[in-house]
Amino acid sequence: MSLQLSFAQASATGPRTENQDALRLVTPAPALAASKGYLFALADGVSQCADGGLAARSSLQALALDYYATPETWTVAQALDRLLLAQNRWLQANGGGQPLLTTLSALVLRGQRFTLAHVGDCRVYRWHAGHLQRISEDHVWDQPGMQHVLKRALGLDQHLVVDYLEGELRQDESFLLLSDGVWASLSDTEIGAVLREQPAADDAVRTLVHAAHLAGSQDNASALLVRIDQLGSSSLGDTLAQLQQWPLPPPLKPGQMIDAWQVEATLAQSRQSLLYRVRDAQGQPWLLKTLPASRHNDPGAQQGLLLEEWFLRRVAGRCFPEVNPASQRQHLYYLMREYPGQTLAELFQQTGPLPLDQWQGVARRLLQAVGMLHRRNILHRDIKPENLHMGSDGELRLLDFGLAYCPGLSENIAHELPGTPSYIAPEAFDGTAPSPQQDLYACGVTLFYLLTGHYPYGEIEAFQHPRFGTPTSASRFRPDLPEWLDQNLQRALPADPEQRFETAEQWLLLLEQGERQTLSLRPRPLLEREPLKVWRTLAVFSLLLNLLLLIWLLKA
Repeated sequence: MSLQLSFAQASATGPRTENQDALRLVTPAPALAASKGYLFALADGVSQCADGGLAARSSLQALALDYYATPETWTVAQALDRLLLAQNRWLQANGGGQPLLTTLSALVLRGQRFTLAHVGDCRVYRWHAGHLQRISEDHVWDQPGMQHVLKRALGLDQHLVVDYLEGELRQDESFLLLSDGVWASLSDTEIGAVLREQPAADDAVRTLVHAAHLAGSQDNASALLVRIDQLGSSSLGDTLAQLQQWPLPPPLKPGQMIDAWQVEATLAQSRQSLLYRVRDAQGQPWLLKTLPASRHNDPGAQQGLLLEEWFLRRVAGRCFPEVNPASQRQHLYYLMREYPGQTLAELFQQTGPLPLDQWQGVARRLLQAVGMLHRRNILHRDIKPENLHMGSDGELRLLDFGLAYCPGLSENIAHELPGTPSYIAPEAFDGTAPSPQQDLYACGVTLFYLLTGHYPYGEIEAFQHPRFGTPTSASRFRPDLPEWLDQNLQRALPADPEQRFETAEQWLLLLEQGERQTLSLRPRPLLEREPLKVWRTLAVFSLLLNLLLLIWLLKA
């Protein structure tokens, strides 16, 4: 079920020579609308500055283009804030010595929630069941004679402060965005009367603009109206906001049913999580992950579990476990498919270091999976052989997103070291924020261990603060390792992250190039390798043969 909207806009110059208001409505394709939402914005350029119309139009243009290019894993407010800060810097840098100023209100509607970003003195209202509610604040000086002097606007100060408001959408409600050319001339009662008497959105906005000028407005007048015709499906933000509605499952026993799933066995239990094997109505096995009862009052753990599920949904593909939609879910858990096979840690325990050709296949697929994660702005932070599963179908899958991190969604607790110490990057021990290079370092240690059975800096114990010098070369333990491959692996392991691969794709490309070069090193014919020597030898042989024939003829 998708969010269904109806909307209209109107703007009039009025007695002024130029319309410095700008409006923008962006209704993207359904898939993008589901992830990023619908964007509606109104900007009112400040006429006393260098070019208020330019400030308003350029700000809405930048916002409309760049918002949908931000990572889908960013929250709406995070994306809007970064873009508005960047636009604020642009306005300050391009005024030619004079201020480029505009007010701006941007509304994003997604799923069942709205997000409002507001700076300046445009106004935003909610209209529902005949009641008009203003949800924005006028950023003007509250002093006699200064009620129209802005104290906040885009381009006004180096440090921009934007108001953000988020909330639940309601069926059949409307959002109304007005420039001060409308609301300064019409009272809230008059605005409400227009909305009540004009059910059609087009008629309502045109009437508001026209009524403002009839009431004596000397400014540009603009109005934008959005109505919620049908609520959409809940998104991650909706789910987190409704977290308290889902209780934890009670302790489950084999044979017990939970939300149409039959429990088969408890597979793992720790202080952090509970893992059960369950079967669906067709008898297919799934893994149900939830929290132990001791964490029922831990909102952070509950949110973390839902984030883990959302991360897996975001990276759906053959490199990751499939997540079940669980549409009938009434408890706090999520379901992922169980695959026959074993982890690489279990495989290593059985067979020891991997053969070189198998190891190279593992390396390629691991880097493909990590590259996919990073392109979606997600860091795994717990890459190790125990979390790499080799399925009976030959697919390598990256498991356990319990420590995954996404800027803007996840909380980075200072001095907390998530993961297994031997796989944690050196800079993380010093409190450096999570980064893709830390995941790539963990990939390097994982591949080093699977190849040699050792760690490049030795095994690191919990609570130890190790010193990192030069990593051990893998060829020390594997003499059969080609030099190019040893150097390739070494580049993932320096203590300085600046010396490592920048991206998984860069590492994968060099790995594949090295493999192609190795395959191309077949023995070349002697004529191809040493043509001069071959022809000289043939010439000498021909000369000797001719001499022998001449001697034989003379004797004859």
